[in-house]
Formats: sequence, C-alpha cells, structure tokens
Amino acid sequence: MSNIVVPELGESVVEARVARWLKKAGDSVEVGEPLVELETEKVDLEVNADKRGVIASIAHQEGDDVKIGDVLGVIDESGAAVQAAPPSGNGSKKTASPPSVSPKPEAKAEPEPSAAPEPEPEAESPAPTSDPLVSAKPKAKAEAPAPAREARVVPAAEPSVSPKPPAKTARREERVRMTKRRATIARRLVEAQHNAAMLTTFNEVDMSAVMALRERQKEAFKKAHGIGLGIASFFVKASIAALREFPALNAEIQGDEIVYKHYYDIGMAVGAEGGLVVPVLRDADRMTFPHVEKAIRDYAGKAQDGSLTLEDLRGGTFTITNGGVFGSLMSTPILNPPQVGILGLHKIQDRVVPVNGQPVIRPMMYVALSYDHRIVDGREAVQFLVRIKHYVEDPGNLLLEG
Repeated sequence: MSNIVVPELGESVVEARVARWLKKAGDSVEVGEPLVELETEKVDLEVNADKRGVIASIAHQEGDDVKIGDVLGVIDESGAAVQAAPPSGNGSKKTASPPSVSPKPEAKAEPEPSAAPEPEPEAESPAPTSDPLVSAKPKAKAEAPAPAREARVVPAAEPSVSPKPPAKTARREERVRMTKRRATIARRLVEAQHNAAMLTTFNEVDMSAVMALRERQKEAFKKAHGIGLGIASFFVKASIAALREFPALNAEIQGDEIVYKHYYDIGMAVGAEGGLVVPVLRDADRMTFPHVEKAIRDYAGKAQDGSLTLEDLRGGTFTITNGGVFGSLMSTPILNPPQVGILGLHKIQDRVVPVNGQPVIRPMMYVALSYDHRIVDGREAVQFLVRIKHYVEDPGNLLLEG
C-alpha cells in the first residue's frame, strides 16, 4: 500500500482544499499520473501518483480542507482486491432497487382505470333523480342559458387576478462556498486595513509624451521584440527610480524593526477568474522594457489558464495595480502586506488642462499611492508620486536615471 499525501505547498502556504478527484476508488493508475487537484490560497496544483496500482480508498472528498502531510487516499500496488469491489457494490444496488420500486407503481396504476369509469355513470344518474318534476325539465333547459350568461361574466373579471403569478416567483438566492483564494484575498485585505495605518495620496499624469513615444516606436518595437510597447513598463521603471529616492516605500516592518530592501521585486496585480493574483517581476531593475512587457504578457496568460506557480507569486517589495484596464477613473488601492506601498494606475482620459496659461486637451491619468503611514510620512508619499509623474511625463529622464 502507498499513501497519497498532501505535498509541500510552497512558501507560507500550509493548507489546501481538495478541488477535484481525477480518479475514483477502483481506478488503476500509472506512475506520474495526476490523481487529485488541490486548491491553495495562491495557485492550484495536481498531486501525481508515485506508484503504479489501483486506488484502494479516498480519505478526503472534494471540498475538504487538508494540511501538508495529510493522507488523501491509498494506492494498492497489488490492485487485486479493489478492482472487484466497485462492480459488486454497484451491481447489488442496481438489482436491489428495481424489484422494490416496480411493483408499487403497477399496483397503483390498476385501480385508477377501474375507478375512472365509475364517476361517469354517477354523473348521469343525478339527472333522472329530478324526474318527479318532469314538466319542469324543459323549463330548466330553457332557463339554463340565463345563468350560463351570468356565469360567463365571472371569468371576464378573473384576468384582474392574473398579476398574481409574478408575486409567486420568490427572490432567488444562492449560497456558494468561498474558494481558498477568495477566502485568502478577503482575509488579507481586512488584515491590511487592520494592521497598517493606510493612507492614500493622489496626483495626475499627462500621458502625452508616453503616448507619442509609443506611437513612434510601436512598429519597430514589435518587429524587434515580438510584442507591443505598453504603458506598464514605463510605470515599472518610473517606480524603481522613485523607490531608489524614497527607500521607505520599498521596505517592510518586522516587529519593531524596519527592513529596507535594496532589490526591486515589483508585483503586477492581474485580475483572474478566481480572484486577483500578484505575480512578481523579480529584479525588475535589471529588466529591459521588452523583458518587462513580455513578463507581464506571460503572467497575464498564465493567470487566465491557471498555470501560475508559487514561485511566480513569491515575495514582492512593491506593487502596481492597473484598474484602468477595467475603466476605473480613480480608486484607493489596498496594500499587499507586508509591503508598505502600492501604486494604482487608472484610465487614460482626454481632459482640458492649462498649459502655459492656455486650456488644452491632453490624455490624462489619475494615479494613486496607498502607503503605510507607520514608516512612510505624508511628505515622502507625496514626493514619491511627484517623482513618478516627473519620470512618466518626460520618459527621457528614465534613460538619464539609468
């Protein structure tokens, strides 16, 4: 016998949920064959068979929460005893149920037809019972139309009752258990607000220079690198330049100490079907614009098909989230603990702004910085966002900054 156990789940992940069994008791399995899918707070993963044999038993069903090392099921390497068990069990249920159920409907079906014809003669018999007044029969037939007309008026009033059916339709509710990821997102967002002195400051950025640069370089950039030039890479590079000037925003609190990080792992928030995920551009300061764009594209694809790994999500020193892709004009992003800063990007929208005393239309974007006020002062936060504005409005500054 060989146990199927919950494997190591990655950094800081100790619990998972059984999402789906790919095999059932009695199924034969080969070495390396996927047996069960586990759902964690970060990614979903498969547990594969390490032995050849037959699934002897399943200890945890779909929906059960499990921890590292828990036994999910057992593989019988001989495979003899279990293969015979499922057919015999299924056969016994099929043979037992039909005889007990089939005679009952047949017994009920016989009296019903015999009872049905009986009311018909009874319905005719009441007419002869009124024979004592034979001379009244034609009168009754003649007078019958009058009450019939009165009876026909009643149904005419019934349509006023027709609105009742909509009232019968109850307001529908559905109760669905949270996925591990959604539950973790909910918990961490609440923790972020309870455990940090979170504040948000805003500014606006004139995107004219970036838009013009993208327009000039888009064909050459795509031809050279096989990918389009987006705006995300500009903000990644601008953020790194600003973080160098304001290191408190690239730090975290551990107990009564501040840990300043001299590397730049930038998290890029991606909206996926199962919930928000934040894959990390590791050592983003060493990445070129094409590398940043390719990494973001790859992460977005992996988020959609569910192939992100724990390594993709590990760590992160600062996060960027772009609500503008969904049409958001302004928002207050929530910190991604233990990070102390998150930059929110938004929709680019033409607005009238003053330039040299004259009103002009420019593509403008609101940007937001949420920060932990425990170690980041308001002055630093405001100046940080001003530096972001400085670098994006004149991208040439990024080249000079290096």
